[in-house]
Amino acid sequence: MCKVLIVATSRRTRGGITAVVKAHEQGKQWRDWSCRWIETNIDTNWFMKILYFFRALLEYIWYLPKCRIVHIHISEPFSAIRKIIFFVLGKLTHKKIIVHFHSFSPETTINGKFWKIYRYLFSKADKVIVLSEMWKKYVNDVFHLGDKVVVIYNPCNIAILNKQYSKTKQILYAGTLNSRKGYSDMIRAFAKIEKSFQDWKIIFAGNGEIEAAKALATSLGIEDKTIFSGWVGGEQKDKIFKESSIFCLPSYAEGFPMAVLDAFAYGLPVITTPVGGIPDIAIDGQNMLLFNPGDIDGLSEQMSHLISSAKLRDELSKASLELANTTFNINTINRQIGELYFSLQCQKDSNEK
Repeated sequence: MCKVLIVATSRRTRGGITAVVKAHEQGKQWRDWSCRWIETNIDTNWFMKILYFFRALLEYIWYLPKCRIVHIHISEPFSAIRKIIFFVLGKLTHKKIIVHFHSFSPETTINGKFWKIYRYLFSKADKVIVLSEMWKKYVNDVFHLGDKVVVIYNPCNIAILNKQYSKTKQILYAGTLNSRKGYSDMIRAFAKIEKSFQDWKIIFAGNGEIEAAKALATSLGIEDKTIFSGWVGGEQKDKIFKESSIFCLPSYAEGFPMAVLDAFAYGLPVITTPVGGIPDIAIDGQNMLLFNPGDIDGLSEQMSHLISSAKLRDELSKASLELANTTFNINTINRQIGELYFSLQCQKDSNEK
């Protein structure tokens, strides 16, 4: 019997939610609660997306009567809208429902024109999971949900292979190349210092605005110092992370960036912005280096600082591994998920007596 239905994007979809659910899938709680992943969306054309959605809905309806808990992962408005029918059916069949909120932008979700959708989902859910204390404050400031909102961090990656690679002088960016993640700021910042560090390069592992990024690098004269690998996974991802010496993510908005968690797991020193959940754990100069979103001069200074100091890179590397093994340890996170399931089941059993 399936005890928990997990409603989320396809395991073949690129992105943070898929990575999180795959990490949860490795946990003891997944087996103990006989979790089943209902895959609602996939990266393809619109016709196939619609077919995929209705297949997921039929599968959900089949398993729903006998399950105990529905765990729904949502993010930006289209993600939330897609999941409403799953949510309503869960409520009609008296299931305990968890809404797991992965949004990166309060302005387009809880403070945007779709706020009524989020108000409905959050107010009717039994628990709302958010990715940081900052997001808990955002949600409670708008919807006043109190203890219904719980913080459970995204876990660090454990899919690290045994093969070893030598470190190279490269700064890694991992994720979709788009304006929200600030890839162009990284190119501009590196262009300011590249003459002082001519044996260093920057590498972009991700899909998105690759041609625009290449054009920008060429216009700044650093096309030979800039590598675009496209989206990577498996052995290729493992190799790129192990070969890199610094990780950088210049985001303007995040939930809690999975790419930074990957960097922690690989022990990479991190340069990033204090957005989303990062302020929960960031200590500038002690466990990562920070700069404000859009501050290209600030980013170039932090790059220069970290490139110039092997000692600092070593210290931040150790701090990254410490975070991966404690706050963001996958077993700790999965245990918290299991405890949440147990508490909801106890409530359900009590209500039925």
